[in-house]
Amino acid sequence: MGTRGRPRHPDVLTPAEWQVVHAVRHGMSNREIARRRGVSLDAVKFHVANALLKLGLERRAELRTWRGVPADSALRGQGGSDMVLQLGTIGQIARPVSNIQTAVDFYGGTLGLPHLYTFGDLAFFDCGGTRLFLSANDGPVGEPSVLYFRVDNIQSAYDDLRARGVEFENAPHLIHKHDNGIEEWMAFFPDPDGHLLAIMAQVGG
Repeated sequence: MGTRGRPRHPDVLTPAEWQVVHAVRHGMSNREIARRRGVSLDAVKFHVANALLKLGLERRAELRTWRGVPADSALRGQGGSDMVLQLGTIGQIARPVSNIQTAVDFYGGTLGLPHLYTFGDLAFFDCGGTRLFLSANDGPVGEPSVLYFRVDNIQSAYDDLRARGVEFENAPHLIHKHDNGIEEWMAFFPDPDGHLLAIMAQVGG
């Protein structure tokens, strides 16, 4: 007789749990995750509780620094590197806006920047190879822009910078997986004035 219920997932977390954990590591509240994903707050709490239980963690805050990578992620095959850390070009600049459609009309229509894509309250433009990220819900307008530095190996860069005394807000985590399979991973840290910086890497595809 076969076992009842869903078959055991081959990864440590289910796809839904991974999506919630990535969002937690990105600094989102349960309520924001529920709104972004279009699910109930109870569903998000359920996934967080399951993830904590499976990972042997006690508090939600511990997920922020957990170093796990999905079994099917291209990042999993990237080993450590003995190369000296070299921050690459600025791959992205984030800027909060008060209204996403007004901002899209201005940056795209008025300034003529090539529009890459829009997801709800988030819009992306190309500025000669550097991506401009506009967000209508990531903080008050007037806050300093976030600078995202490209790195070849985000896990090694994370370890190297921590060894130099950088205090990260979260472990490297998946931000987005494009239709072509390319994954975007990021980790955030403050500068001495408390302004946010990030390292970012694209893997796979």
